[in-house]
Amino acid sequence: MEKKVIMMVGEGDYPVMVYNYLTSHGIVIDKVIIEKPISPKVFLKRRIRNIGWVKVIGQVLNRIFVVPFLRWSSRERFKEIKELGKLDSSPIPEDKILRVASVNSEECLEELRKQNPKVVGVVNTRIISGKTLKATEADFINIHAGITPGYRGWHGAYWALVRKDLAHCGVTVHKIDEGIDTGGILYQDTIDITDRDNYYTYPYLQLVKGLPLYKRAIEDMLNGDGTFGSELATNEDGLYYHPTIWEYISNRVLLDVK
Repeated sequence: MEKKVIMMVGEGDYPVMVYNYLTSHGIVIDKVIIEKPISPKVFLKRRIRNIGWVKVIGQVLNRIFVVPFLRWSSRERFKEIKELGKLDSSPIPEDKILRVASVNSEECLEELRKQNPKVVGVVNTRIISGKTLKATEADFINIHAGITPGYRGWHGAYWALVRKDLAHCGVTVHKIDEGIDTGGILYQDTIDITDRDNYYTYPYLQLVKGLPLYKRAIEDMLNGDGTFGSELATNEDGLYYHPTIWEYISNRVLLDVK
């Protein structure tokens, strides 16, 4: 097996920033497999099955009304965070990209076998199946916006703040198994929140703090030095979703969590 690194990512600027950070810091990425987003219809059906239609409606309303406002009002702060972390949104070169319907598609499995990488860096994909994980002997590594196992799922920093758990408001780099953010922990660190930060900017603060850890984990795996464990790991095990609009408003008014 060559000491080759590839990436499996979803669409959006977050994975692009990860790619650009890694390549600008000496990590050679041979291929970037980008999966298409799950259709809104399929996504909503799955989410309703998991948490019920009332919460899903609340999440959709939050997405429609709250998030655009936060994005607009955070323009200057977002610019500062990008400059602080040297986050680069320049497009990934097209000759590096393979677009697939899903990271669990046969086309993706064939590419994994063809590339035969040592490490697969994962960012913002759907849950990866056991079949995909076993398609190669590579280590699959994820950068997760939360301290695991207590803040698995979505928006770990936000929910840690809601719970007044500043000690576990941070980011995790972990190996991937078939669960949701349940793989072995490689590195973790906390983030610093200012009065100008909110639900929209938290993930980018986590990205800035997590990128050096992600790079280090990839280098560890390439050199066969990866070890598990973190003093920040929580004793609790929690799985969180996006807040509903009423949860967001309530938490902002009563707890001052933006």
